[in-house]
Amino acid sequence: MKIPKAIQNLIESFERLPGVGPKSAQRLTYYLLHVPQGELDKFASSLESLKKDTILCSNCYMIAETDPCDICTSNDRDSSVLCVVEQPLDVIALEKNGRYKGKYHVLHGKIDPLNNIGPEEIFINQLIARVKKANTNGNEISEIILATNPTMEGEATAMYISKQLKSSASPADGQNSKVKITRIGRGLPIGADLEYADEITLQRAMEGRMDY
Repeated sequence: MKIPKAIQNLIESFERLPGVGPKSAQRLTYYLLHVPQGELDKFASSLESLKKDTILCSNCYMIAETDPCDICTSNDRDSSVLCVVEQPLDVIALEKNGRYKGKYHVLHGKIDPLNNIGPEEIFINQLIARVKKANTNGNEISEIILATNPTMEGEATAMYISKQLKSSASPADGQNSKVKITRIGRGLPIGADLEYADEITLQRAMEGRMDY
């Protein structure tokens, strides 16, 4: 049986998405065949505007509608505390908790040599430069919370960032050396992702952070 080209193309598009296998792609495609055309048009419009109507914040690298983003420009946030996360979804998870009032830096990935992802492929150098610039301008950052996921890659990324921040401390001005580096602690089991953690677990993880 020959599958119509339009259906086959959509199945193949779904298969490219993470976590979607061939059977799931087929089910999604055939489900959409029964959706009213108006809903399909709305869905297609949302996909089309996904990248057109969003922008990467040049300060924290969160996906937003404006640059800088709402969190970076908010006067209600503590600019002296910076939470470093792997992905934008981690920011959303922490914001749902409502306890953290500092600002963020989104790496958009983690160091993963097996997949050829090194420090240069994510926003680590930008983090180092951001901390140095803030402290040089008198907007001193007092604490950096390394909230990468508690996986092997996440731990390696946190360790690398910690070493880079400590080595970038300038003996001449001594400003960066004053930055306290902490790691989120209890509450998150090894192998878990922030994205899937509940609010209480995230709260305990933030409260249980430790020097790193």
